Formats: sequence, structure tokens, C-alpha cells
Amino acid sequence: MSDATYHVGERNDALPQPTQFEPKPFKKGRPPEPLEFEVVMTAESTERQKKTGVVQVNIPGFSPVRLYCDEQTPVGDDTAPPPLAFMCAGIGFCLMTHLTDIYTARGIKIKSMKIEQKVGFKTNLSTMREMGHTTEGSTEHIETHVLIDSDEPEERIRDLMEEAENSCMAHFALRNPIPWRSRLLHNGKEVMSHSG
Repeated sequence: MSDATYHVGERNDALPQPTQFEPKPFKKGRPPEPLEFEVVMTAESTERQKKTGVVQVNIPGFSPVRLYCDEQTPVGDDTAPPPLAFMCAGIGFCLMTHLTDIYTARGIKIKSMKIEQKVGFKTNLSTMREMGHTTEGSTEHIETHVLIDSDEPEERIRDLMEEAENSCMAHFALRNPIPWRSRLLHNGKEVMSHSG
């Protein structure tokens, strides 16, 4: 592997093994009931900014995947994508999955499809950390451009996009408040729990 090649991941032999929650079993929906599934991840830090995690989509047929993550130099070693790259790629790829699935199911003829996306972030991590201040960060905006070449009528392509955005679970999380919870365990004892 050359220095220019990131080690992103590979299929993993074992499922993630969480200790703090019981993964829900996959529930196949019967129309009009929805399909219910979870994506479970366990991750750990190794050295410097290197992290590794095992991710499993609990729908039958999906293999568990071991992913690698790092940060740029000088804080990391630039051996794998950073966390925000995975997040942003996941948003774009999820929308593309739904677009592709819908145009295939509906028999919509597409010559080519591309996504161009930018996500803006803000942090004072690099400027305030060294001064002993608390660090803060935020996501400022996301802009997604879907470029489709097709001989289909404009209205059909517009309907495709509308349905894809409404069915994309990543885009749903971006556009709607969702329940969340985070916990901190120190030496096995819960010392903090936040939710909203």
C-alpha cells in the first residue's frame, strides 16, 4: 500500500459487540408497515488520532464492516478519512441509493447521475485548545446538487428527486429534530447522560 492510499476498511468476521445496549432485531415490514432496522457501531481509539470501528446494518445480507478513521497531520497521521468525511459521504451516498432504487423501480431512464455536495462546519478546536478554553463546533449548512441527464420529462425527474429526498433516512435526520441520547461511563460508572 502506497503512502497515498487510505486504508478505509474491509469486511469483518464478527458483528459489533455492544455492552451498553441490546441491538434490536431486524423487523421485516408487511405493506403498508415500514421496514425497521438499525445500524450498530462499536469503535475504539488506538494511537494518536487513529480509530477503528465495526459497523453492521442489521438487514439480512449486509456484512459487518471494519472501518478505519484518522485525522490530518500534525494531530493525526492522515492514514484514513476523518470522521466528517465519512459523515458527508454517507449523506450523499444515501441519497444516491434512494434515487437509484426509485428510478430503477419506476422504470425511469437515466443516462447519468452525479451528486455534488458541500457541508460547512465551524470549530474553534485549533485556536482555543492551546489557550485552555473549552472547544465548540457546529454544522453550518449542507448543500446538495443532483445532476441528472435523462430524456424523461422534467416533471418525472422532479418527482424522482422529491420521493428520494423524502425516503432518504440521512436527509430526514438533517431536516428534522430526532430523539438523541449520549452517555459517559468512567471506569464502568455512568457519570453523565444527555438526551433531547
